[in-house]
Amino acid sequence: MIQPPEGRVAILTAGLNLRGLRERLGLTMREVESASSLIAERHGNDEFDVCPSRLSDIETKGLVPSIFRLYSLSIIYRCDLREVLAWYGIDLSLSAADLQLSLPPKSHFEETLRSTPKVAVPTRLDPAFDPRRTANMSRIVEQWGLVPLAYLANLSTDKYMYGYLGSEDFTMYPLLPPGTFLQVDESRSKIVQGTWRSELDRPIYFVETRDGYTCCWCSLKGEQIVLQPHPLSPVPVRMMRHPQEAEVIGQVVGIALKLGEWLPTESVTAPKPEPKEPPVLN
Repeated sequence: MIQPPEGRVAILTAGLNLRGLRERLGLTMREVESASSLIAERHGNDEFDVCPSRLSDIETKGLVPSIFRLYSLSIIYRCDLREVLAWYGIDLSLSAADLQLSLPPKSHFEETLRSTPKVAVPTRLDPAFDPRRTANMSRIVEQWGLVPLAYLANLSTDKYMYGYLGSEDFTMYPLLPPGTFLQVDESRSKIVQGTWRSELDRPIYFVETRDGYTCCWCSLKGEQIVLQPHPLSPVPVRMMRHPQEAEVIGQVVGIALKLGEWLPTESVTAPKPEPKEPPVLN
């Protein structure tokens, strides 16, 4: 027996869901038609009309309603239009991820996500979480909840994990101040060697050591990994065995930070770095 495509099954299921809503409300097809005619009259557009034959095809034959009729049905059935769209495979909570598929060349205000519904974000963290230490947020989140913050929808995807720079981690200061949230691509865990034009071009990695996590530039020297801090950081360069003592989790591909809340380097309590030659990026 030939099975219908997955998308076709979803459309047929959406029609059955609409029929279920109508029957639970005790509405006949004629009553739906009358109600939709009032909506069409109010808006001055006959496209809002849903005649019985059209409604029957929507419910039983997988006919996809127009945007006007979909609006009428959601109003008549007292249901959220976004939920009905989701039945037809249009999940507005995915719009944040889909925006990345098309990037306009000019800077602009982002209006798309203002009315996006609730999305999954962390609502409970491990009680052992210490904000002073750099951490792997993926291992700290104990529970996900729903809040209307659409851009955080990508937090629940498998492609990235998320890190947090501890309040005492000045490894990449001032480029990445303590308290910065990090988006890390685990598929980019191989250290890229090369010559970089500036500190902004050089890949930054999220690294797990025996002492915890850190965020820094990296390079390989034989069997050792060099954990290179920012030249203005008070943290010294470290060399460890790779991967026994230090393992690269992935490359930092995105950050979220607050500006203007950190004191000048003179107020940092960590030890001052020794005078050294101008840094060379390698």
